[in-house]
Amino acid sequence: MRSMASSLLLGSTCGKFSTFFLQDRKLVVKVKSSETTECSVMLNTNSRRDFLGLSFGISGMFIGSLVAKGAGLPPEEKPKLCDETCEKELENVPIVTTESGLQYKDIKVGQGPSPPVGFQVAANYVAMVPSGQIFDSSLEKGQVYIFRVGSGQVIKGLDEGMLSMKVGGKRRLYIPGPLAFPKGLTSAPGRPRVAPSSPVIFDVSLEYVPGLELEDEE
Repeated sequence: MRSMASSLLLGSTCGKFSTFFLQDRKLVVKVKSSETTECSVMLNTNSRRDFLGLSFGISGMFIGSLVAKGAGLPPEEKPKLCDETCEKELENVPIVTTESGLQYKDIKVGQGPSPPVGFQVAANYVAMVPSGQIFDSSLEKGQVYIFRVGSGQVIKGLDEGMLSMKVGGKRRLYIPGPLAFPKGLTSAPGRPRVAPSSPVIFDVSLEYVPGLELEDEE
């Protein structure tokens, strides 16, 4: 008990733990009190078990300090289709509601053609729960998502929302539960789970429509 108390006192009065080792049945602890100053304290250990106990105690304190420093780091910023400036501008954009209950706001209206039903489209998306937490994103995967629009390959709200977009456009889709995931969605670790028939939000950008550009050129 006295040895452990001494080690705790050492950590609070001398500085930060640097190294520790066993020498002649004594635990030698070197502690840095500054960048250039180092002090040592020798603690008696009567047995191997005492040494191991002290070693684990000190190493645990050292690791704990590293974890505390890591916890103070800001969270990694995830790539988005709508940044802070975009979010503010979006507040003044009128919302459009369709007969199905789908709602959307155009972040940017595209200049290219709209995709015909059954055509492949290449899109980027950031999928969120209503709180704004991201549960899926093509931006994080680093590649566009290609699917046949209007063919039931994606959820109904995404199908409908992209059919009226133009190439180059960006849109925020507010997708109600019936047009989202009726059976719910189990996301990757650390991502929010999508409950069955719960509303979701998709920020989408229509990058291009493979094959449509060739038809236009002809």
